[in-house]
Amino acid sequence: MPLALEGKKAIVAEVSEAAKDALSVVVADSRGVAVGAMTDLRKQARENGVQIRVVRNTLARRALEGTPWECLNETFSGPTMLAFSYEHPGAAARLFKEFAKGQKDFEVKALAYEGEFIPASDLDRLATLPTYDEAIAKLMSVMKEASAGKLVRTLAALRDQKQEEAA
Repeated sequence: MPLALEGKKAIVAEVSEAAKDALSVVVADSRGVAVGAMTDLRKQARENGVQIRVVRNTLARRALEGTPWECLNETFSGPTMLAFSYEHPGAAARLFKEFAKGQKDFEVKALAYEGEFIPASDLDRLATLPTYDEAIAKLMSVMKEASAGKLVRTLAALRDQKQEEAA
């Protein structure tokens, strides 16, 4: 059903607004995926701070015009699904990577992060980014290991000093 001009303008405004606050964008083709599976994907997306929009290609191009995500315009052919990550740059990529494992018809076309175009073959670049909590945990473990190493060196130096005094 054709959209009226006002409807198109509203869609462009909504997608443009969504793109403004996004940390990253993933473009995918969901042709052939069952409705139930797509409903599950949308639910998981909401839980992970990802907004999914299915938009006509011409409207998507207009909405992303002048944004860092304009580099994705060449990927808009066929059915286009846009996923905007808001809480973590790798959230949409991680979500789509997991979803694609169970859906042979689902295809990630491309990604963008900070205005940089990333081909679908490099999906892991974003999907493997640690979350904030994971990064803090890694940092704490490194700090813990470093402080434990310093303690061991201090105790060894103390032991050596005691042995020198005894000799």
